[in-house]
Amino acid sequence: MKSLTVALAGNPNAGKTTMFNAITGARQHVGNYPGITVEKKTGETEVDGETIAIVDLPGTYSLTAYSQEEVVARRMLVEERPDVVLHVVDAGALERNLYLTVQLLELGIPVVIALNMMDEVRKRGDSIDTKGLSRLLDVPVVETVGRTGIGIGEALRTAVAVGKANKGKPWSPRIISYGTDIDPVLEKITAEIGDDLVAAGKKDSAVYPARWLGLKFLENDPAIRESGLLSDTLLGRLDDVYTDLARHLSGTLQTYPEATIADFRYGYIAGVLRREVVVRHADVAARRSLSDKVDKYLTHNLLGILAMAAVFYLVYQIAFTVGAIPMDWVEGFFGWLGDAADAALPDGLLKSLIVSGIIGGVGGIMVFVPLIFIMFFLIAFLEDLGYMARIAYILDRVFRFFGLHGSSIMPYMISGGIAGGCAVPGVMATRTLRSPKEKLATMLTLPFMACGAKIPVFLLLVGAFFAEDNQAAIMLGITLAGWCVALLSARVLRSTIIAGPPTPFVMELPPYRLPTLRGLLLHTWERGWQYLKKAGTIILSISILLWALLTFPGLPDTVAESYTAKIEAAEQRVETARKAVEGAAETDREALTADLGEAMDAVDGLKNEENAEKLRNSIAGRIGAAFEPVSRFAGFDWRTNIALLGGFAAKEVLVSTLGTTYSLGDVDPEEAASLSAKIQADPHWNKANAASLILFVLIYAPCAVTIAAIRSETASWGWALFSLIGSTVLAYGLAVAVFQIGKTFL
Repeated sequence: MKSLTVALAGNPNAGKTTMFNAITGARQHVGNYPGITVEKKTGETEVDGETIAIVDLPGTYSLTAYSQEEVVARRMLVEERPDVVLHVVDAGALERNLYLTVQLLELGIPVVIALNMMDEVRKRGDSIDTKGLSRLLDVPVVETVGRTGIGIGEALRTAVAVGKANKGKPWSPRIISYGTDIDPVLEKITAEIGDDLVAAGKKDSAVYPARWLGLKFLENDPAIRESGLLSDTLLGRLDDVYTDLARHLSGTLQTYPEATIADFRYGYIAGVLRREVVVRHADVAARRSLSDKVDKYLTHNLLGILAMAAVFYLVYQIAFTVGAIPMDWVEGFFGWLGDAADAALPDGLLKSLIVSGIIGGVGGIMVFVPLIFIMFFLIAFLEDLGYMARIAYILDRVFRFFGLHGSSIMPYMISGGIAGGCAVPGVMATRTLRSPKEKLATMLTLPFMACGAKIPVFLLLVGAFFAEDNQAAIMLGITLAGWCVALLSARVLRSTIIAGPPTPFVMELPPYRLPTLRGLLLHTWERGWQYLKKAGTIILSISILLWALLTFPGLPDTVAESYTAKIEAAEQRVETARKAVEGAAETDREALTADLGEAMDAVDGLKNEENAEKLRNSIAGRIGAAFEPVSRFAGFDWRTNIALLGGFAAKEVLVSTLGTTYSLGDVDPEEAASLSAKIQADPHWNKANAASLILFVLIYAPCAVTIAAIRSETASWGWALFSLIGSTVLAYGLAVAVFQIGKTFL
């Protein structure tokens, strides 16, 4: 039986998970909290012969419920009431980390601080007065180094001792002053909330302190308003109080309640740290000063945006230049594997399934894995360097106009904000957004970016129909079109079905520091493996399904026998022509060789004709033909419809499927010259429907892997289907407009 429960809390990247792993070892369980994607980690350990339960709370910067992580952490603390919180603090960023400490103390829960990463503090020449910090905060403070295990045992034993000393006792909330404007209001509503809880019979069951509830209400905390703890009558009065306070603060100090509360919390922390708790080395102070000087340019309204564009252009160039080599290796490996399987297996459905369905389908997505890993490495470098925080700061004002948050830039960039990303890790990256509504709006619009899987389609069509124009400029225009559609769509969503107030943008700009190679490789592997695992398994299933749709039911027996007879006759003519060439005199050989070439072309033509007939008679072909009466308004025929059907599964198969519909077999996206020529020669195609198809591919339904990721992150098939259907309807409307207008001018 577990005698005590210790909750581990801390900011993201403070070393909390490392400490959890060190404490629990293999005795841990990982799952998700009910109904949401936030990871739940629990474990156990032994201290002095007693079994102690360990709960790893989601990483969070505060206990104000803007994100799922914050809601879960707060709910776990209040509803399950662990005996003590072991708060893991990054010793190199005390001011930011202690913000969560203050909120834990205000909640009243017993706290022990593990001052982590102390080795890095000493390496910089800084020092921290641990005993002084403990005395000023009135909580135990233990120095630790999570990655080596130093101090972890002492921190755990201290937490267990504090938990035992306070077990069964009521929590003792810390009272902090928020100034003459807020304190009287907070005192008044605290009394009203207490009375309301007593009147409703919730006083004994309500686990949130009344003053803490009042404070969260003044912070405009949505979860408190929707919790049902407070009566509707009281909520109405509290809304009036909040409105009056907000009006007063706006008129006198040009601020609002949430910002004022945050300022006083940071003021409380600053008051603690000014008592010579932290002594910085002169070099560190100089580096901070240098960071400030650099930020004058990198966060400038104009220069900052230009610098950001240059940085991401460089990321794009490095990723595609360096990534081209391993991408060729992967592509060559799957090409060799396909050839080996083709040679080893007899003709038939099994061979077709393995070569075309499995190797071709999975190989199409694996080709982009090196590029994804390189982009993750470069983005991890910018994050650890401290530059991504500056980008979020720069773009917050722009994104706020469209109902988004500065931190939305990361998911957009990962998804293809500079052409070549992937929406799957982009969807995962929305976890960093605090507001569920801003997260949802970002998630639903980031698939409009020009991801790497769409690039082969754009290159094919731009090369085929816009050769006389500046193709680089057109590719840039396609990327910018994705941005425009995404931001405008986000604006519409945030003004209608996902309406809600914007999340306050509060971000500490950390000093620039050179990342470690170990840290970069770890971050890259964690993100890349998630992508590889999700994409690889789902794409395999989709590839097999797509193969079946393009293969069955096959041709009727009489038609198949007719083609077999024609091909056999044509092959016999080839054999006869070959023998004639071998036995001919030198003077006659040229003419006979030409006859042999014509005979071989006839065989290829019959096989291509048979393939086209099989494809049109397949399930996918029939579906493509069924949609033609609708798709023709956008300039798409049945062949294009089949390719787009495959694109619903994975955008990587668009070019190869389009090649198959033109009886060219499996067309490699990197070697689509023959397909380009075939499309150019088709009288159906012109610049108008090429432009229409480019726009449609850019915007229409996310691939199946992305849909699955959206379903996973939102815990709702409704939003996943909304993304699939809504984006396709939008894409069709824009494609029809482009085609109908383009017929006149292009």
